[in-house]
Amino acid sequence: MSKLALAKLVTGPQEWDRRRLQVLLAIAVLVVIAVAAGIVWSVQALITGSDASASDTAASRSSEQQVTGSAQAGTTLAEAQPGPLSTGSTGTIALPQAAKLGESQVATGFPRTSAGALAQLIAIDQRAIGSASVVTAQDVIATWAMRGGPTAQTWSGVEAVTVLLSSAGLPANGSTELQIALDPAMGTVKTDPATASVIGCVDFVVTITAGRSPANRIAVADCQRMVWNEGRWMIGPGTEPVPSPSLWPGTQASYDSGYQWLEVSP
Repeated sequence: MSKLALAKLVTGPQEWDRRRLQVLLAIAVLVVIAVAAGIVWSVQALITGSDASASDTAASRSSEQQVTGSAQAGTTLAEAQPGPLSTGSTGTIALPQAAKLGESQVATGFPRTSAGALAQLIAIDQRAIGSASVVTAQDVIATWAMRGGPTAQTWSGVEAVTVLLSSAGLPANGSTELQIALDPAMGTVKTDPATASVIGCVDFVVTITAGRSPANRIAVADCQRMVWNEGRWMIGPGTEPVPSPSLWPGTQASYDSGYQWLEVSP
């Protein structure tokens, strides 16, 4: 589906109401997940709130699916929205703190560990997508992806911000009318033996606030191949990995998927 078709779902920048925000949230989920993994969701089902299942069309990425898991195929919009919490439990990943502010104002200085790779991915996503600016997102990926990796034209993070702003009738450099916050709640981190890289997956709680309307929240997952390069973690070369499922943190589904809680080390 084209950006123009998605943009027609929302009629004008002045009509910020709860229903419109729900549409924007659905579009955000559609883009962040679908662009990254070749997954197609029914836009009509997203808008009406019905459970549309996603199907994995990236058959050529079998090695990546072994690393990230293929549970994404069963993810529905309902599972990404707030739902009943489980009394179960899961493990915790201790994330290191950033040591400094790096290029494009992305927090960095994380150690050469799997947790450090995951922490760097979180910082990249928070700065790029949280900026609600296509210009900023493009600048971030240009400085934090290695040659042969995602670009300012191909990265799913740029595409997500582009469609969201287009649908809201806002300019590419963003607007104070729209705020996006990404709170990392759960995640997984594994080594890909085929590429000697770290596949980090983060299940964010994305909060979108538009104008004076109440904030709306939904879970959105992102997975990237992280490679240690010249003293820092960067998004590595190759296609973006198949993402882990977007599941509301603390539900039984999130535990069953293998997610662990994320906690910043003191």
